[in-house]
Amino acid sequence: MYADLLFTGGPVLTPEGRTATAVAVTGDRITAVGREEVHDLAGPRTEVVDLAGRLLLPGFQDAHVHPVPAGLELTQCDLTGTRTADDTLAAVRAYADAHPEREWITGGGWSMEAFEGGTPTKGLLDSVVPDRPVYLPNRDHHGAWVNSRALALAGITRDTPDPADGRIERDASGEPSGTLQEGAMQLVGRLPPPATQADRVAALLHAQRHLHALGITAWQDALVGDFLGMDNPAQAYLAAARDGSLTARGVGALWWDRERGSEQIPELVERREALSHGRFRATSVKLMLDGVAETGTAALVDPYLDKCGCATANRGTSFIDPEQLPKYVTELDALGFQCHFHALGDRAVRDALDAIEAARAANGPSDTRPHLAHLQVIQPADVPRFARLGAIANIQPLWAAHEPQMDELTIPFLGPERAAWQYPFGALLRSGARLAAGSDWPVSSPDPLHGVHVAVNRVTPDADDAQVFLPGERIGLAEALTAYTAGSAHVNHLDDTGEVRAGALADLVVLDRDPFDGPAEEIARTRVARTYVGGAQVYAAQEA
Repeated sequence: MYADLLFTGGPVLTPEGRTATAVAVTGDRITAVGREEVHDLAGPRTEVVDLAGRLLLPGFQDAHVHPVPAGLELTQCDLTGTRTADDTLAAVRAYADAHPEREWITGGGWSMEAFEGGTPTKGLLDSVVPDRPVYLPNRDHHGAWVNSRALALAGITRDTPDPADGRIERDASGEPSGTLQEGAMQLVGRLPPPATQADRVAALLHAQRHLHALGITAWQDALVGDFLGMDNPAQAYLAAARDGSLTARGVGALWWDRERGSEQIPELVERREALSHGRFRATSVKLMLDGVAETGTAALVDPYLDKCGCATANRGTSFIDPEQLPKYVTELDALGFQCHFHALGDRAVRDALDAIEAARAANGPSDTRPHLAHLQVIQPADVPRFARLGAIANIQPLWAAHEPQMDELTIPFLGPERAAWQYPFGALLRSGARLAAGSDWPVSSPDPLHGVHVAVNRVTPDADDAQVFLPGERIGLAEALTAYTAGSAHVNHLDDTGEVRAGALADLVVLDRDPFDGPAEEIARTRVARTYVGGAQVYAAQEA
């Protein structure tokens, strides 16, 4: 039988390397991988794609991403491209002026390094939007910037106590200064009008188009539920899965309400059943263990330092009781749920590994494939535990580089020893751990090739002669690509994707070059030429 689609004339990245030059696809699956002999499968109706030396590889998969909030932000006050305070304020003013009909100014994506201490003030926002409330989460979505009008509508004053899971930043006199951290975001975040179902579906499809253009064929949505006023994408996925507009393969991580305990597990079981349809499966549970290092909320074993290098009383925040966590994880694992941990600090990482170890001891081996996302600080003694426990290291490579948020807001408050434990990709691989990769978009760019660039070089794609960040933790190009393909496919339980081999689903990407043939410093220049899901083309770049 003739193939429907035939790729020829270029290197093909297979589990064995780049020895193949041709791939045949029939229906939605790969039917042959080889060299000239595969050409015999070309018939009169076969579509032949000449790779012309360009690399064919499995579709990328993002193991930790938030497409619906990202899609919504792109249509609101999008600050992801700004880097200075002046640029950020100018963008807010321009958006507000262009949208006089908006009751609230919402959006987000501002950079903490643009403002002293990472905490911009209400006065700055008041200067550009004095008459309407403004609510703008920052790039990592663990803090929000608000103006005086928003604080007044929320009833936040100097007498308002900090919530148990957050902090209201205050000026020297005790007045709220305009930045809300973690759980305090919800004090204002609950007030803006929510997006409609139509808005959420449109945002999902907008994000999907963008992700397909970057070669992404599948992903795990890291937050399906209600959290800090973020839009719950559950019904958008269900609608798109039912009508066929969801062309990607999606896994949803159901939100674990950190204010509750095991009593919510029956609800998660019901939601898993209700939300799994077509190309979307809600089979994971997101357990957010801590915050982020830049705000002092990532959970550390030893205290943060102050600006003078002295130990403080702050060891970060544990959002889920570490003593109860093993019980929760054991119960979820027994029910076949995958646990998807947010764990940045070394204490959060250890708590997650301890919980996985408890589940293994109680339930025995399982195929639930727990994974820990972010992994900023890992104590060396905990690195070998990943392979031993079958815990997958879900890395966000773009963060593993010198940039202002790292150099000004993180390293000084960790100290030299802990700073050297950050993002240990190389150590994890050497210990036998399996790597998956994701972006946390809209926190950072969803472009897998930029993430691969940083994983290999440990400098940002736009850095010129920058200092390499912990060069011993660099990994090879093949290893980085594997994390974004087979590694994330393993996390997503999409075992018939992630590799170019006969019998696998034809989720494929054609690049505009072969990055193995160029210097590592030029990986980020690589672009996606075509993307296929199940043999169907979902993206093609415009040819010059």
